[in-house]
Amino acid sequence: MLIILPLLLTGELKAQQLPLYSQYLMNGFMINPAMAGYDGFTAVNLTYRQQWLGFQDAPRTYSASFQTRLFRKSHKIVNKPMNRGNMLIPSTKGRVGLGGYILNDMNANVGRTGLSFTYAYHIVLDNQQLSFGLSAKLFQYRINSDKLEFGNPGDPVLNNDFASVGYSPDADFGVLFNGRDYFVGFSISNLLQSSFTMGSNAMPDFKTYRTYWLMGGYRFNVSRDIELEPGTLLKTSENWTPQADLSLRLYYLQDFWAGLSYRTNNSMIVLIGARMDNVFFGYSFDWNFSEIGNYSYGSHEIVISVKLGDNSRISKSGRSRY
Repeated sequence: MLIILPLLLTGELKAQQLPLYSQYLMNGFMINPAMAGYDGFTAVNLTYRQQWLGFQDAPRTYSASFQTRLFRKSHKIVNKPMNRGNMLIPSTKGRVGLGGYILNDMNANVGRTGLSFTYAYHIVLDNQQLSFGLSAKLFQYRINSDKLEFGNPGDPVLNNDFASVGYSPDADFGVLFNGRDYFVGFSISNLLQSSFTMGSNAMPDFKTYRTYWLMGGYRFNVSRDIELEPGTLLKTSENWTPQADLSLRLYYLQDFWAGLSYRTNNSMIVLIGARMDNVFFGYSFDWNFSEIGNYSYGSHEIVISVKLGDNSRISKSGRSRY
């Protein structure tokens, strides 16, 4: 058991310490805290992801997030044409974004639950916007000891000092630069690389590793009703486990979209989505062509997003990705 349990933990905490998302453009806030309120909307996102269909106790992720922009109503003076004097017109201003999420991630007998609070600051630069974000978060890691099976009755894990729960406080930082048709963002997760103890005193401490993210995209107008957006997401952890997503999405009337994405772990991803008023639906299915694909039917992910507000609340540069 002393061999199996560290493998579970190191596989979970090093190889994939953070949840994996395919529909990251629908909720980039989960990756980059600078995106809290960047488009001016108040948004609630619900995400469910099931990896490796066909495997018992395969990884599952549930998350709920909230983000908003704090606006204040005011008036500004503008010059009327033909020297007819000045006039007051209503306007809205706001540079502060707030957000938070709750997340539950399960992988066999190892699970984690986390919550986060984010503060973001947005600076409008003509037709662009520069944003910064900082998140404080706390994760609880746990082992379902009731389901553990021991081959040796004298296994040290059975000692009274066995701890099935560990806590890890940490922080994330992000920066985002976006215009009406493009965006690029860089973020760092697990800034503090917090360490904690799992199991018993016979087992070593484990720590989270910093993860670096770089993502971007650009929308092209193909016609009056159709837009095309190539994009990329690059990530690597402190212990150097690089991965890249290369995607291409097509949008029709801002109400429907579809796309393909290639992930460098030999996965191909199909993405589809639709909008009904202020409710957005997204679905993705991953095919894995590596060895694990011989035993799994793939992975799927569902995202539901509700966005409140209207275009008059959005800055000139804060165009929503959807």
